[in-house]
Amino acid sequence: MNFASDNTAGVSAPILEAIRTANSGSASAYGTDAPTAEALRRLAEIFETEIAGFLVATGTAANALALATLSPPWGAALCHAQAHVNEDECGAPEFFSSGAKLVGIPGAGGKITPQGLAATLAGFERGRVHQVQPAALSLSQVTECGTIYSLAEIAALSRIAREAGLAVHMDGARFANALVALGCTPAEASWRAGVDVLSFGATKNGALACEALIFFDPAKAASLPFLRKRSGHTLSKGRFLGAQMCAYLEGGHWQELAKAANARAQSLAEGLAAIPGVRLPWPTQANEIFAILPRRVDAALKAAGALYYEWPFPPAGEPSTPPGTDEIFVRLVTSFATEEAEIERFLGSALGAPHP
Repeated sequence: MNFASDNTAGVSAPILEAIRTANSGSASAYGTDAPTAEALRRLAEIFETEIAGFLVATGTAANALALATLSPPWGAALCHAQAHVNEDECGAPEFFSSGAKLVGIPGAGGKITPQGLAATLAGFERGRVHQVQPAALSLSQVTECGTIYSLAEIAALSRIAREAGLAVHMDGARFANALVALGCTPAEASWRAGVDVLSFGATKNGALACEALIFFDPAKAASLPFLRKRSGHTLSKGRFLGAQMCAYLEGGHWQELAKAANARAQSLAEGLAAIPGVRLPWPTQANEIFAILPRRVDAALKAAGALYYEWPFPPAGEPSTPPGTDEIFVRLVTSFATEEAEIERFLGSALGAPHP
């Protein structure tokens, strides 16, 4: 009953086999190998456009390198106040960009609103040397609250950003989960909605350590090869990244993995919502569930061996009443490897909690 993170899951069988196969023989180094070239070709095919693509081993590297490419050291990258790039990457975007500032924008459910973005942009005086200059907008898809931006929401935010001269980055660590929930094409969920650069995650969805950094305008990627090498993220045995990405994309495997994770999350969310005293502040739209649990339920689950994280409740502005003294706010995450039996055991343990 491990619902701590989708990072706790192993590697999908086809991806693990692809790594084993890539281990035979030799291959050109530093990403000049055939598997990497094929992976980038497939990404361009899937996204239906010319791209400049780069493979890295971590999501932090993908996000930080993207923002370093889009923003000068005196620039600002706007993001949600609770965005992963802002709260969970130990200053990597600032470090990789040699000082660009992250500016958090509040918004309910982990989402930036057009009004919030416009108001934040209005607070910058362009050309004033005493102030950083806005250069990029970063959107998390899925958000830190497990919610999903609709295509219309992405387009509206991208339009405001572009009119203000900002490039648009999407942190797509769980892009596959968002995509299958939206029921659209990868192109519709990214560049056709105004996204310039996508951090395309695979690690949380079945890969060992593999992310793609995709520039939909190749001209914007001119500095990326140098930034990637300088930051220590140009792998000498890059074929193992290329092999993973090829297997991930083969036959829609990546979407099948995400569908499985999302389906398990829906089962868990529906079961939790039926338990007296449990509250879900936001709808479960992908593979993350946020819940306010009575402490007696939390205690019963922990006693049964369930693993999940207590989570900080967002600032005021959320529709749900914050947890009381006898409640706890938690995050639960499902993965492609989550089994229905785990969910049944978890819900049974929660239902078996003693009543006060």
